Amino acid sequence: MSSAKPATSATPAALLRASTLPPLEARILLTHVLGWRPTQLITRSDEALDTQFVERYQMLEARRIAGEPVAQLVGAREFYGLDFEVTPHVLIPRPETELLVETALTALENRVRPRVLDLGTGTGAIAVAIASMRPDAQVWALDRSAEALAVATRNAARLLDAQRPGGAVVLTQSDWYDSLDASLRFDAIVSNPPYIASGDPHLDEGDLRFEPRGALTDEADGLSAIRVIIAGAPARLAADGVLWIEHGYDQAEAVRALLAAQGFVQVRSERDLAGIERISGGRLDG
Repeated sequence: MSSAKPATSATPAALLRASTLPPLEARILLTHVLGWRPTQLITRSDEALDTQFVERYQMLEARRIAGEPVAQLVGAREFYGLDFEVTPHVLIPRPETELLVETALTALENRVRPRVLDLGTGTGAIAVAIASMRPDAQVWALDRSAEALAVATRNAARLLDAQRPGGAVVLTQSDWYDSLDASLRFDAIVSNPPYIASGDPHLDEGDLRFEPRGALTDEADGLSAIRVIIAGAPARLAADGVLWIEHGYDQAEAVRALLAAQGFVQVRSERDLAGIERISGGRLDG
């Protein structure tokens, strides 16, 4: 923990020099506390700060040193150019998941007023990003967690145009497809489900320790939720509809096999910027 003592003469420059955090994290926490733009840490670096700001910063600094995620400490994380509210009830949006959004948008390029379903929406990041980029799309987002849906509802209301042609994102509490109107058919289904296997040591490391366990692991082999999603997708997809799922670094081959077994064609995986096969999907032959 930080050993620095609050003082009315403390400055941004002094606090940043004294911090044991990575410089970027320290700057994010300090701008959050001060309500400043990042450039103001430079232009006002020698400005004396009130004790209340110093104490609040050092409290957040200590919590970060203890392991709490920066996104939870500041209550936000940027995803696909949008600033999403984050709480301990939702998975923190990650840059690699942007590949899922990009791939879905590409699949929808030639479809007018497409219908999109996001399963296990969490913050609503995937659904809202797609809705933002395709104002004409009708988007449904499901999650079994009422707390997560509350966060997603706030994000959708704040980040999307209330007058968008596709209408508001339809947010529904559901265990995968269970509560969804059976008559609906979608041009694209997307999901970032819990795919970490039970007992994986990563669950007890880093930011994952502070995120909702149910959004991370299926408490099984890491594929049980993916099996449910793939098995239920053919009955929910329109002709030539697509399904894309994010999965673990070593699960691409297994997910492709599951897709093929359900009759999907053009099955493939896409690699993220780290070269990892991050998502897999296919088209329902209509």
